[in-house]
Amino acid sequence: MAMSDSTADVTALIEEPLLAAVATLDGTAPLLAGMVRYHLGYADRDLRPTTPQGQGKRMRPAVALLAAGAAGGDPRLAAPAAAAIELLHNFTLIHDDIQDESSTRRHRPTVWSLWGIGQAINAGDALFAAAHLPLYRLPAAGVSADLALQLLDAFDRMTIAIVAGQTLDLGFETYADVTPADYLAMIAGKTAAIVRYAAWAGALLGGATSEAAERWAAFGEALGLGFQIRDDLLGIWGDAAETGKAPADDIRRRKQSLPILLLRERLSPAGRDELRQIYAAAEVDAAGVARVLELLSREGIREAVEREVARYHVLAAAALAEAARPGPNPDREQLQALVERLSSRVG
Repeated sequence: MAMSDSTADVTALIEEPLLAAVATLDGTAPLLAGMVRYHLGYADRDLRPTTPQGQGKRMRPAVALLAAGAAGGDPRLAAPAAAAIELLHNFTLIHDDIQDESSTRRHRPTVWSLWGIGQAINAGDALFAAAHLPLYRLPAAGVSADLALQLLDAFDRMTIAIVAGQTLDLGFETYADVTPADYLAMIAGKTAAIVRYAAWAGALLGGATSEAAERWAAFGEALGLGFQIRDDLLGIWGDAAETGKAPADDIRRRKQSLPILLLRERLSPAGRDELRQIYAAAEVDAAGVARVLELLSREGIREAVEREVARYHVLAAAALAEAARPGPNPDREQLQALVERLSSRVG
């Protein structure tokens, strides 16, 4: 069974296990489930049900479903794992928005900006727990108990890698000597770990051997790294209408993203001192943002970052060709198309 090239098919496959997990939050504290449904796009800011909106790209569950199909199995068997991945991803977003003090997400106010930091932490914590529930349903769907336990163990280890990466990311904001290599190691956890897991888990659920699943994991990691570096580019040069965030927001928040690290490497000692002084403020003002943009342009950093995005997506495409079942394979072709779209996305 191949999936057609549309978000609607991903949604159709993960909707039931995802919503069933969220429904477990209903009870004596209506705000808890309401905040989660709001963040996921199923409720408005008054917690009234609404036409789903602001649900994001759902790239990670798509990778899991398509990997299952491209490995030779039925994507439907991977639906619970794909739903768990989407819920876990959204847990990280709620907490990231608090830590980054982001007031908008997907063109809507963030949970913490509407209900406060404490309640947003509760919503994120609840999503973390709810994310496990679809995985417990795998044996009922025909998955062996041993494989289900393996997927659950790896799911929690992946979560630890994400949180460790976020810890490093926040710490980097106070360091003046972060290198591009440090940064790539950080995003291998924070961003790429969940895409790696999605491809690996999907392939196993599609019948791949452990050896073949590791090749799928390499595909997911390269795709995730390229995705994050593209995100870094958009965090500085993205269009607010597409990204839902203010222009050059990563500079304003002093993010030690790859463009800034590459810039620091290319600047003269005097230029590095100037950049250090700009980033010494609690928040970079408009003049500081303009100056950093000028330096980035002068040193050709955007072009360098675009080359890095292209490099990782070439690696992802090569890993996919090695991992996927040969011959006619519509799900592999959709993953190839996904790689191409992500390498040039604008939001």
